[in-house]
Amino acid sequence: QVQLVESGGGLVQAGDSLRLSCAASGLTFSRYTMGWFRQAPGKDREFVAAMSWRTGSTYYGDSVKGRFTISRDNAKNTVYLQMNSLQPEDTAVYYCAARYMSPASMSYADYTNWGQGTQVTVSS
Repeated sequence: QVQLVESGGGLVQAGDSLRLSCAASGLTFSRYTMGWFRQAPGKDREFVAAMSWRTGSTYYGDSVKGRFTISRDNAKNTVYLQMNSLQPEDTAVYYCAARYMSPASMSYADYTNWGQGTQVTVSS
């Protein structure tokens, strides 16, 4: 079955960087559009970034544009999220998501497979 496993979260200070990884198994990774979402306590799940399986085009939420970068390595079945200039408002559980042979979407409802999440905490 499809499995997505995030890693790389942790506790950092404002201004620091982190790189999240999401290792996928049980799927033909190159045919999946991959996305990152996050959820802070008491808030809705928020779109962070996505990368199209077909074109490699990338999309970002307004709050992370210019600071975060999504990338993928199809040979390693892994998608990454490079996060720079982290701020306390970036504190959340970050989730990796996948959708099969479909365009990138900012709606979490469009993704069929999810990881368990990794906690990112940014102190001021």
